[in-house]
Amino acid sequence: MSVRIVVSGASGWVGRALVRAVAGAADLELTGAVARAQAGADAGTLAGLAPLGVPVVATLAEALAVPSDVVIDYTRPAVVAGHVRMALEAGRHVVVGTSGLGSADYAQIDALARERGLGVVAAGNFSITATLLKRFALEAARHVADVEIIDYASAKKPDTPSGTGRELAEALSAVRRPGTSLPVGDLSGLPATRGATVAEPTPIQVHSVRMPSYVLACEAIFAAEDERLVIRHDAGSSPSPYVAGTLLAARRVIERVGLTRGLDALID
Repeated sequence: MSVRIVVSGASGWVGRALVRAVAGAADLELTGAVARAQAGADAGTLAGLAPLGVPVVATLAEALAVPSDVVIDYTRPAVVAGHVRMALEAGRHVVVGTSGLGSADYAQIDALARERGLGVVAAGNFSITATLLKRFALEAARHVADVEIIDYASAKKPDTPSGTGRELAEALSAVRRPGTSLPVGDLSGLPATRGATVAEPTPIQVHSVRMPSYVLACEAIFAAEDERLVIRHDAGSSPSPYVAGTLLAARRVIERVGLTRGLDALID
């Protein structure tokens, strides 16, 4: 039996690629596509395929009127939290590819998902190399105390830090030992140049660069006496690395209850 998929953000860079991939998968079925500006178009035509007979609708509420199993959200930070709640309340599992949510948002999502007996898989980045960056950085943090994160994205990216950088910082904060750098509160001059602090339970400094020519990159810099280690993920110009991980999550989320953060929980 096919897993029935709604793609919210179907006109976006990743969204169009997801529509093509779902349409070509034998075990998946596209039953809904959401893109406000393209409402009324056929989802296949929008994605560069032959018509699929699935009309694009303006709102997620309209898409949820048609039976489905999983909502995949690649929309905008301002609306993603509401979309996840709406999907869960309608009895759908959810895969979140949109960045911009914080720990408090995810705690609320986890509670609602458990209440409804549904699964949510959320990742700052669904690519395999970004997932491995997180895995290798967590291992390094157990041995090297000092670590900071730099995340790079295009000049137009609206949220900072990126979901990749934020998720990595939160994961590292949970396992690292206290570092040797002076606390930001003890600095003079322009302390804001030290970046943003992700501070639960152990502070991690995150620095965001937003400039043309970047798609997305993220690096964890570890330093000890007389040596450094840099672990870095760089995205190319194609959305294909994100599609494979997102569809893996869509296939697996129906087996889970509550929130799962990160693709690393699924790849093994």
